[in-house]
Amino acid sequence: MLFEGGFNFSNFIVQIMAIFVFILWFWLLITVFGDLFRRQDISGWGKVFWVIGLIIFPYLGIFIYLLTQGNGMAERAEARAKHMREELRHTIGFSVADELEKLDRLKAAGSITAEEYSKLRARVVQ
Repeated sequence: MLFEGGFNFSNFIVQIMAIFVFILWFWLLITVFGDLFRRQDISGWGKVFWVIGLIIFPYLGIFIYLLTQGNGMAERAEARAKHMREELRHTIGFSVADELEKLDRLKAAGSITAEEYSKLRARVVQ
């Protein structure tokens, strides 16, 4: 126990915060490892050094990785999502033309406004 006095409210709050910080750290560790091992621009030795750093300095290593590689993580996640959308379109058989045709029908029926149509069309064409 952190504080004297057995089970009381302050001990409960401190223990809940400790559990929360541990879960947060574990989630960040999985996220960083997932990004690290999917990367193609880092050699095997670079990945080994990052893993060793993350094991030896757990919190500091995660913070350093997020600070130095954070923008790249977002770009790689967006590229993976875009790739998965394209694979899904290919697998299911829908094309961009099919989706544009559906948007045209929704606009003609009055289900969406012209502003919504332009936003959705821009998203589909990307």
